[in-house]
Amino acid sequence: MTAPTLPPHSSSDTPAPATDARADTGTPADPEASVSSLGRILHTQVISWYDANARDLPWRRPDAGAWGVMVSEFMLQQTPVSRVLPVYEQWLERWPRPADLAKEAPGEAVRAWGRLGYPRRALRLHGAAVAITERHGGDVPTEHAQLLALPGIGEYTAAAVASFAYGQRHAVLDTNVRRVLARAVTGVQYPPNATTAAERRLARALLPEDARTAARWAAASMELGALVCTAKNEACGRCPIAEHCAWRLAGKPPHEGPPRRGQTYAGTDRQVRGKLLAVLREAHAPVPQAVLDRVWHEPVQRARALDGLVADGLVEPLPGGLYRLPLT
Repeated sequence: MTAPTLPPHSSSDTPAPATDARADTGTPADPEASVSSLGRILHTQVISWYDANARDLPWRRPDAGAWGVMVSEFMLQQTPVSRVLPVYEQWLERWPRPADLAKEAPGEAVRAWGRLGYPRRALRLHGAAVAITERHGGDVPTEHAQLLALPGIGEYTAAAVASFAYGQRHAVLDTNVRRVLARAVTGVQYPPNATTAAERRLARALLPEDARTAARWAAASMELGALVCTAKNEACGRCPIAEHCAWRLAGKPPHEGPPRRGQTYAGTDRQVRGKLLAVLREAHAPVPQAVLDRVWHEPVQRARALDGLVADGLVEPLPGGLYRLPLT
C-alpha cells in the first residue's frame, strides 16, 4: 500500500516511559481544562511552521508506504536520523516489502542492522514482517489494534504507523512531543522519565478532531521538538508558539524532580555486545569462541555479554564452541 503524504517524525528519541512531576512545580494541576482553545492556536501555528520547515526524509515521501514508515519507526528509536538514513535506504532496497524480509533468516536482519545499536529491534522488525506476511497478506495492517498485535510493536509505534502511514487520529507521544507539551502547556522544562496517564489525557485532549489534521499535528509537534524545542539549547527565538509557551512565560524555571537519565556506553556490556556482534556480522560462517575472546579483554564481562546475546536470540551457539547469527 502507498501511504499518504503524512510524514512521521525525525526523532532519535523513543517514547520514553515516568511519573507525573507537575504536582511539585506550581503549575496548574489540570491543564486539560483550558487546552481546547489553546489547542487550536497550537495546531495552526505548529503545522504552518512544519509546512515551511519539515526536513525532506525518505520515510516522509508518498512512495515510502506503510512499510517504509514502520521500518523508520523501528530504526529511529534512540538513534539519530544521520545514522539511520544509510541503513534505512539499504534496508528498503533489499527488503522493499515485509514478505521480502520474512523470507530471510532473522540473522540477516541483525547483520543488515549494522551499528544502529539495540539490535533486538532488528529481530522484532523481522518478527513483525513474518506476522504481516502470514496474517495480513503482506500488507502492513491499517487498524490500530492489528498493528498493536504485531510482535515488537507497542503503544507508540502502533499509533505512529496508524497516524503517519494511514492518516488516522491517534495521540503519538515520543520524547520530542512530550517535551513540547510539557513546556508549552504544562509549564515544566522536561516531561517525566516515563509516559504518564496525565500526559496521555493531555495529548488526547489536544488532538484535532479531523483525522488528517491530527496526523499532521503529530508529525509537526514531533519535528518541533526535534529541531527547536530540544532537550538542550532550545531555540525559543525560532519557536512558532513561543508567545504561548507556559514554561517560557513562567521564566523557564529549571527542572524539578528526579535527575534526567543519561546514557553511557564506553566500558558497558552494551559496548561488549556490540563488539561481539560486529565480528559475527562480518562472518558468513560460524565463528570459534577463540575469535570472540579477542574482542574484549575482561573474560567475565565478555562471557556475560555473550550469554546475554544468546538469551536475547541474537546469537546462536553451535556444538564445538562455535557461534553464528540466528537462522530461525
